Amino acid sequence: MKLFIAALDTETNTFAPLPTGAQAFAEGFVAHGDATSQPENYCSAQLYVWRCRAEALGWDVAESLCAFAEPGGITTRPVFEGFRDEILHDLEVAKPDVVLLALHGAMVADGYEDCEGEILSRVRAIVGPDVPIGVELDLHCHLTDAMVQAATVLLTYKEYPHVDIPVRADDLFTLIADAAAGRSRPVMAVYDCRMVGMFRPTAKPMRDFVDHLAKGEGQGGILSLSLIHGFPWADVPDVGVKLLAVADGDTEKAAAAARHYGEAFFALRKEVLPHCLTCDAALEVALELAEDKPGLPIVIADVADNPGGGAPGDATFFLQAALDRHIERITIGYLWDPMAVRFCQEAGLGASLDLRIGGKCGVSSGAPVDLPVTIKALADEVYQRFGDAPVSLGACAWVESQGINIILCSLRTQSFHPEAMVALGLDPATQRILVVKSNQHFHAGFAPIAGDVLYASSPGALSQDFGRIPYTRRSPRYWPRDEDPFCPEG
Repeated sequence: MKLFIAALDTETNTFAPLPTGAQAFAEGFVAHGDATSQPENYCSAQLYVWRCRAEALGWDVAESLCAFAEPGGITTRPVFEGFRDEILHDLEVAKPDVVLLALHGAMVADGYEDCEGEILSRVRAIVGPDVPIGVELDLHCHLTDAMVQAATVLLTYKEYPHVDIPVRADDLFTLIADAAAGRSRPVMAVYDCRMVGMFRPTAKPMRDFVDHLAKGEGQGGILSLSLIHGFPWADVPDVGVKLLAVADGDTEKAAAAARHYGEAFFALRKEVLPHCLTCDAALEVALELAEDKPGLPIVIADVADNPGGGAPGDATFFLQAALDRHIERITIGYLWDPMAVRFCQEAGLGASLDLRIGGKCGVSSGAPVDLPVTIKALADEVYQRFGDAPVSLGACAWVESQGINIILCSLRTQSFHPEAMVALGLDPATQRILVVKSNQHFHAGFAPIAGDVLYASSPGALSQDFGRIPYTRRSPRYWPRDEDPFCPEG
């Protein structure tokens, strides 16, 4: 048996002003067939699992592209087509018996609103109808007909933060190996929940639903169950929540399972949609909580300026609000401003200077903030962890002004872990409040050190008013825009 593996991962915010091109991928990760010969990272984790499983069975492995870019705006056409064609060329040369791909599922490029469907359709055309194709997707994907028709098995992560990427990769290998050996005949069905939102499996009742979903796998002929959360900030026809079921040879059973779990999730819609505070309300609540929990910082997630959703990561709304309230012992990070980092490097450690911070990318970034700052720490490269994988923040500077600490980074990425603060010499336990630029991935690293966790929506790029996102490509029949999207029109 010969296994073909490849990975291509970026999440596209079609409303974001940041084009995703060759430099974005170069700053992320790109390997041309040798990712599993390099240290494991977020993008290559699945490939590691699949290679190990295949080699343990004595299979040959043909490895192709592995590429990742931080979420941003639409991917440029030459970059997408170049990556697509590299995968397809390597596939034609390999002539595999089995194909496993790690794709995001919410990649949009110039001229291609369904990049994964485009790739999978071409892969199927090359390998023919009998070669099993398995695909692991991010749960924030857009599940399209083209993807379902081309693949043998699709599945997504179940957790957010995505701490189960290797576990789900292992599940996928088992399903596809069984299909290749004739031990099973996977068939897929999809139920459209007609919902748009963001959901946190770290809190009930979402936690209970995810656990219930996991327990349904392997029961009564159901091979796999995946809740597609969708990625709300993409103007594409298939954006939204769906339930994907994979059954063994029984299409009706797959459809019944997809409907059962999909309807159960829709029934929870008002309970699972998270609530977000305003900037001012979050700071007010955090100050009250900090008085009761000294030594345990209150973490506020600035969800609207999350680079992991394609936002710039340079919004100044929380910084300005903290200044207006004269809050001390508050840290804001990781704020993307390579120019400010460069100025700090030129000035040197310990220097004081007037620095313009943030607000570089447009209205959703807020206005630049001009501050007299003292440079507390500098580093040519700082890392934080996402799971076990290191994520670079590039060159960083810790600056302080009026009791406010700001961690500036030169590579745009969301906040995953406080270790980047520690690496610069800032002890989070000395702070009353930590404001992190993330929607949910921060939770794995920051929640263990927090006195409490709050979620807040500034006027940033990622609006949490899901009923008012200005879609032009999808039907308006979805909750919360439509209170009952299943009710017949008229």
